[in-house]
Amino acid sequence: MEKKIIQVDEKVPVKMLIPLSIQHMFAMFGASVLVPFIFGINPAIVLLMNGVGTLLFIFITKGKAPAYLGSSFAFLAPAGVVIAKYGFEYAQGGFVVVGLCGCILAFIIYKFGTKWIDIVLPPAAMGPVVALIGLELAGSAASTAGLVGVEKIEMSSVIVFLVTLGVAIFGQVLFRGFLSVIPILIAIIAGYVASAFCGILDFTDVAQASWFALPNFHLAKFNAQAILTILPVVLVIASEHIGHQIVTGKIIGRDLIKDPGLHRSIFADNFSTMISGLIGSVPTTTYGENIGVMAVTGVYSVQVIGGAALISILISFCGKLSALISTIPGPVIGGISILLYGMIGTSGLRILVDNQVDYGKSRNLTLTSVVFVVGLSGLSLNLGNVQLTGMVLACVVAMILSLVFYLLDRFHLTNDQE
Repeated sequence: MEKKIIQVDEKVPVKMLIPLSIQHMFAMFGASVLVPFIFGINPAIVLLMNGVGTLLFIFITKGKAPAYLGSSFAFLAPAGVVIAKYGFEYAQGGFVVVGLCGCILAFIIYKFGTKWIDIVLPPAAMGPVVALIGLELAGSAASTAGLVGVEKIEMSSVIVFLVTLGVAIFGQVLFRGFLSVIPILIAIIAGYVASAFCGILDFTDVAQASWFALPNFHLAKFNAQAILTILPVVLVIASEHIGHQIVTGKIIGRDLIKDPGLHRSIFADNFSTMISGLIGSVPTTTYGENIGVMAVTGVYSVQVIGGAALISILISFCGKLSALISTIPGPVIGGISILLYGMIGTSGLRILVDNQVDYGKSRNLTLTSVVFVVGLSGLSLNLGNVQLTGMVLACVVAMILSLVFYLLDRFHLTNDQE
């Protein structure tokens, strides 16, 4: 029996709308709230702006592109550097500028198309740059769990960490049906229960919180060095967005690059990031998890996506729920991070596989090799007061090398031309 397809513009009965919307919200929930935990901010403002950003996305794309905007992992490494040095408000300033540049990029795409992106960051360079987002953060997962950098490792932390990671790993492989969509959320719940048994939970803030509470808004601050540290991420998220739109289009049987147009969707994505950063939230992006939900269920309706956004907004105003989320201990977050950071790294490798990068060509082999080593070596480049390191430096090097190779190729100087 064939699965019934509910297309983008179709209405969904209320009895189906609510559970399907909750499913979409759950699919991004675990990963989306992990970003504010890493940044050390309350997840309520993030849940609010994810919901608002999704509704804006639906409106700007004229209801033709089903996508849920969740917290972006692409900013974790450079934003972490900025937060450690200046504070979260200055990272917000970087988010705002990246969002603004993304909106300008949307106009450029509207005028000139997208082929130039493959020149600046071809797959052989983009793959390792994306992979570095996860690989660069790998060490922080064990640190968050309390298993590295401490005088004494608590057995309770080890137990909670292993329970969380174990459920996440085997859930990916063994869960079926609806459970297969939310293994991250189930792993968080399992880790939370294990934390309760190990006696490491503190519900003081939950008891003191009110049922209704406004999210914690705070305005962005701007610093040139902080902005330049985060700015190169704009090319990474642009590539990620284009990939998501292409994959979503294949799933729903429509060319979203042409209608509603890549310029609309990439503008909506970055406009959401800009306003989110401005008032205290984290950057947003289209979510692969939700694309997976559509592929599994055959439900592509933007009405369902909109319903998930409204649920996220409602949760953000419930003080007790936000406080409860904030009690999730470090070993749980660390256990989930091990898997999620690895998945980010793997998504970079997937770019190489999906684009069938030919490593028989010297330029591809050189690009990937240099980008990986530069990103993981600890090298840093100081330009005045600005320090480029890790994924950001690797991205800059990748762009420069890619442009040089393109020019050499145009003058027929390379030795791997067909």
